[in-house]
Amino acid sequence: MSITAEDVIQKAQAPKAIVIDRPKFETIAVHIKGVSPYVQHKFSQKARQQMMDKQRLGDQAKKSRKRDAKDFEQTYKDAMHISREGWNGIPAPSFRNAMISACRIVGFKMTLAKLSVFIEADGFDSDGAPLVKLQGTPRVHEGYVRNETGVADVRWRPMWEEWSALVRIRYDANQFSATDVVNLLHRAGMQVGIGEGRPDSKNSAGMGWGMFAIEDGT
Repeated sequence: MSITAEDVIQKAQAPKAIVIDRPKFETIAVHIKGVSPYVQHKFSQKARQQMMDKQRLGDQAKKSRKRDAKDFEQTYKDAMHISREGWNGIPAPSFRNAMISACRIVGFKMTLAKLSVFIEADGFDSDGAPLVKLQGTPRVHEGYVRNETGVADVRWRPMWEEWSALVRIRYDANQFSATDVVNLLHRAGMQVGIGEGRPDSKNSAGMGWGMFAIEDGT
């Protein structure tokens, strides 16, 4: 039997089976409570400005460099993430990154979680970073560190010894169930942590800070 050109065209135009489902996203709100102190270290606007000024000057920066007196109170304030409405916040990506990292524990592909879990922002700070509203009162934490040059330095950072938050998670329901999401966030809180000194810090084994648990009733 011979195949005509018309047969070829009809075959090409025949409807194909759909193999990709439409995205199915759902949102769940989870109450968390800190089980260890939470410490922030925002890269301040002043530090960014100094970096830009130094780069503009080039080699002249070494000649004109002078050391200003350190304002510890101001560095403490500058290390906080403050929303445009004036409340303290936690960078929303902190929770997302922690959940993605926790996937290693349960054998779920981190690349899939990266495309499937998102944190809804309660607001934004002055430079546009998305924030989750932080409940609690900070105090000064005086830390002793070494700069990249090896010189010892004193840092004042905000520490919340008692803190909590409501985290709203938007997730791909074709990849996760609501229970999966809650359990993954719980593992992120108990094994990864957020903020400075967290167990999953890239620079060290951390201080055990930034750990949290899911509050009953979520």
